[in-house]
Formats: sequence, C-alpha cells, structure tokens
Amino acid sequence: MRLIIVSGRSGSGKSTALDVLEDHGFYCIDNLPAGLLPELAERALLHTELLEPQVAVSIDARNLPSQLQRFPELLTEARSRHIKCDVLYLDADHDTLLKRFSETRRRHPLTNDNRSLAEAIRDEEVLLAPIADLADLKIDTTHLNLYQLRDTIKLRLLNQPEPGTAFLIESFGFKRGMPVDADLVFDVRCLPNPYWKPELRDHSGLAPAVAEYLAGQPDVEEMYQDILGYLSKWLPRFAASNRAYVTIAIGCTGGHHRSVYIAERLGAALKPSLKNVQVRHRDLS
Repeated sequence: MRLIIVSGRSGSGKSTALDVLEDHGFYCIDNLPAGLLPELAERALLHTELLEPQVAVSIDARNLPSQLQRFPELLTEARSRHIKCDVLYLDADHDTLLKRFSETRRRHPLTNDNRSLAEAIRDEEVLLAPIADLADLKIDTTHLNLYQLRDTIKLRLLNQPEPGTAFLIESFGFKRGMPVDADLVFDVRCLPNPYWKPELRDHSGLAPAVAEYLAGQPDVEEMYQDILGYLSKWLPRFAASNRAYVTIAIGCTGGHHRSVYIAERLGAALKPSLKNVQVRHRDLS
C-alpha cells in the first residue's frame, strides 16, 4: 500500500495536489481528522479490493490543534504497519498566500472576528509545524501556476521508475527568488553569461549553440567538474540515510542559460549511478 499525506498552508495548492493524485488512481480524502490516520491505514490494508491500494489524504489546519500536535506519533503508528508513506508539504511565501486569498475572496479557515487574514496565515504556519518538520517532500508553489504545480507533483511523486531516493536537479534564476525547498544550492552566476552574446540571448541552455559556447569556457568546465565531484561523492550517502527526496538547485541570474546547461549535464552524468534522477527547469517558460 502507498499512502500520501498532503498538507500545507491554505492557498498553497493542496486541492490541486489531491486532484492530480486522484487522476492517477489514488483514493483521496480531503480534511481527514489526523487521529484517524492509523485506523485509515489499517482499514485500507484489510478491506481493499486492490492488490496495491493507493490512498491520499489531506491533513491541514482545519484539524484540532491537539490532533496536529500528535501528528509525529500518528505517522509513526501508520508506518509501523509497513506502509509506504510519503508526507508532501506545500507552501508559498506570505505575500503570495495573502494575494491568492484576496483574489479568490475565499475565507481562510482560521480567520474570525478577532483574527485578520494576515494573522491567520502566520498562525497556520505554527499550527502545521509538526507536519512540515516531518515532510519527505516540500514544494514551494510561490512561483508556480496551476499547470506547473500539476507537472511538478507528477514529476516528484509519480514518476519514480526505481525504488529509493528521488533526486531532482533543478535550474532556477536568482532574480525570481531562490527555491526554499532545495536541499543543496549551487550558484553559477560567476560563469560567462551567454545572455551578453546577442546571437545566444533568445536561446536557452538547452540549445546546441548555447551548449557549445558554454562547453568552450574553461571556468564552466571547472565549475561543472567541481559540482559533479561533490554530488558523486555525497548523494549516495543521502540515499543511504533513507532520504525519500533530495533537491539540488543550480542557480544563475535568469535561470535560462548557465544553470540550465549545468543542470542538464549533471543529470545526464548522475543518472547511470543514481537511477532516480530527474531534471527540471523552473524558470524556462
């Protein structure tokens, strides 16, 4: 059996995540009382008609605070039944969540006559801390639209051809903010920038002409070899520590040229030895 627990602050994309999982054969339950988690796992194991049941549940701030505090022990109890259990935590920055609620005019579950929307969003982070601290996978949805979020969930949760740690190598641009869900971040802004070559500016690091230009730069090759050496040595140790997901972020200024090129090369070099290696380019349209 596979159980995915979806959590996160209101407005971060939990409903979208459940929709994606339901589309891929998961039986989904929204707003499960946290105290029922072990019982749900037990019943799913005993009474399902499926050989390999897949269940996804949302546990969020609509729960009683006392139940959210008990989440670590409830998760341990569910996993003691030998269930493959992933905790997915979605979040976005404070201003983005505030803007999303203002645009949709939805009522935040924690707002009342004495608590403003901004205060509710801050309080929700504290309430959900016991879940966030135990998350196997965190996704920052600040810069993701609906379709990008759906693709990210499918890539990270559903596209794992091999068992073991799933590694994501993600390119990004610092001008749109550093991904807060990254485990390792490498800054390649010191490398020669194809943006300043008029004939290369409108192409990405995926284009052969850009790749040829960067491959001919000694600093680029030296940086690539240093990062590859570090990852080749240490990523297997992350896997040995039973980490379910590891995100390696490669950043340049705009996330179009240098970071994309380096991420693609790293992905190709690491896939033969690590198996579960995925490559994503956050800021390529």
